[in-house]
Amino acid sequence: MKTKKRWFGGCLMVALCIFFYLPIVFMMVFSFNSSKSLTSFTGFSWKWYEQMFASHDMMDALYVTIIIALLATAISTIAGTITAIGMTYSKKLVRRYISQVNDLPMMNPEIVTAIGLMLLFITFRINRGFMTLLLAHVAFCIPYVILSVTPKLRSLDPNLADAAMDLGASPYRTLTQVIVPEIMPGIVSGALTAFTMSFDDFIISYFATGQGVKNLSIMVYTMAKRVNPSINAISTLIVLLITIILILINIVPALRKNIEKKRLEDPNYIPKPKKNGPKFLIGLIIVSLAAAGIYSIRPKQSSAQFAGQTLHLYLPGEYISDEMIANFEEMTGADVVIDNFDSNEQAYIKIANGESYDVIIPSDYMIERLIQKDYLQKLDPARVDAALVELDENTVGLSYDPLNEYSVPYFWGTVGIVYDKEQVSLEDLEREGWDIFADPKYRGNIYLYDSERDQFMSALKALGYSMNTADPAQLEEAYNYLVNIVETMDPEIVTDEIIDNMANARKALGLIYSGDATYVISENEQMGYYLPTQGTNIWVDGMCIPKNAQNVDLAYEFINYTAGYEAQMLNAEFVGYTPANLEAQNELAAEGGDYHGIDSFIPRSGFEMDETFNYNPDTRKLVADYWSRVKVAASNAK
Repeated sequence: MKTKKRWFGGCLMVALCIFFYLPIVFMMVFSFNSSKSLTSFTGFSWKWYEQMFASHDMMDALYVTIIIALLATAISTIAGTITAIGMTYSKKLVRRYISQVNDLPMMNPEIVTAIGLMLLFITFRINRGFMTLLLAHVAFCIPYVILSVTPKLRSLDPNLADAAMDLGASPYRTLTQVIVPEIMPGIVSGALTAFTMSFDDFIISYFATGQGVKNLSIMVYTMAKRVNPSINAISTLIVLLITIILILINIVPALRKNIEKKRLEDPNYIPKPKKNGPKFLIGLIIVSLAAAGIYSIRPKQSSAQFAGQTLHLYLPGEYISDEMIANFEEMTGADVVIDNFDSNEQAYIKIANGESYDVIIPSDYMIERLIQKDYLQKLDPARVDAALVELDENTVGLSYDPLNEYSVPYFWGTVGIVYDKEQVSLEDLEREGWDIFADPKYRGNIYLYDSERDQFMSALKALGYSMNTADPAQLEEAYNYLVNIVETMDPEIVTDEIIDNMANARKALGLIYSGDATYVISENEQMGYYLPTQGTNIWVDGMCIPKNAQNVDLAYEFINYTAGYEAQMLNAEFVGYTPANLEAQNELAAEGGDYHGIDSFIPRSGFEMDETFNYNPDTRKLVADYWSRVKVAASNAK
């Protein structure tokens, strides 16, 4: 019986180890993958590590993460230890109330704490950045230190402090030489917990920071929106560093224990003199971090027009080339600080709350909304007309900004169907168009995109309606159309994971943005891209200057440079989306170009059934509600 239990326990342990550590091993292996694929290993390469170390943003995020974690740990450990000591020697009623207050942040969901801190900073008009991030981390780390130190204090003899002072020790000496050494294990435990919590935090950091200050969690989150194996590289580096630290933490006590054992066995045993290696190593780390900090904030020596100024840029994650940013900084002498948003709606909330950016890059319908709310500056035609002349005529003069008074196009594209040529026939696509998502032949083999705008566009177009319809009856019909699909076709509703999944031919077809389809096809030639004749969405992301921009002249400089051939080439090569600059677009699509022969790269133009989204607040709310109900129906159908 005991043998069976041991066998079962051993198997369970192995299964748990596989469950917890196999994903880490998988990630480490794919950090050396020669291609961007996150599921198919195509060959060994160091290029993602090279890209990681070359990325200014990634190295800055790593530096911020370490510095914030160290500072938050130091401050919270000191404050938490002092608080715990004070609680222990306080009256019972005071101790109980402080303990309850201390438990509250740990019991609250992190999102509640995060929003509370964000509102606090906004209310007192504190610009979010490094200091607010540090304050937030200190705030949520202190309770964990108190929780770790308090049990050690309770286990102390309550007369210990009095005895020390009776023997002549001052209160300070009693604290530092009597109490603290006795509770040191609790302090160390609290410090390690605080460091771990700070280093790993995402939710509170995401709401508490701003002005381009990002820790690794935020950086990885924004990078994960698109396929970027550098995430694997930096994650592998962190795992290795933590592993080394854990090994050292476990080895040092073992060595000390071994010395004590030898002393007991041999009273004449004299251990070798202590080396200064550990102290030297700690000193080296501190000096290195200080040097990195000095390097990161060093003033740039430049005689350029905008030397010493900072451009605050707000755009989707992984949507601009590091090389292009470096070129702009070198050309102007300015620094570019980048903040990323997950969705246009998130960007709107920040701008509506008064966050100051010099240039923002939202989508067409959101530009229209920002214009309606008077959050954007009118552009000076004399300062942007030269840039507009270089752009594809299909990207200018669209309904969301007919005269391009508020925006200069950045990327553009379509929404279509990515399909596996070996599973889906072109004849089916041409015959059915958007209705192919309701074809029983492909049941369980399709992806829907988790976007109410784009999925309702496909449904409305399939039904023969405008995607900008405000007719409640037509919208309800589109809702029923989508409900029928999710209840009968067993689709998988995804977001950006469709990119890698379709590149690996996981399903037959899916709804996708043309830029993402370009990447899929470049990775897998058996994939195709189709635009139904019922019409589709022609989307444009544009560069705008908010009303509260601080560096307007620098913003114009950035817009004009970014709309030019050189910058558009770099951005398109990095992101894979279609540049608005006509020369760059044609060169990339021509023979020998990066995207030659890929149909999705050049958006369809001049087709009368294609439209651009217009912003309608009433329709937006109704469609958002309908889409939530569609997803509930999809969940219930499983």
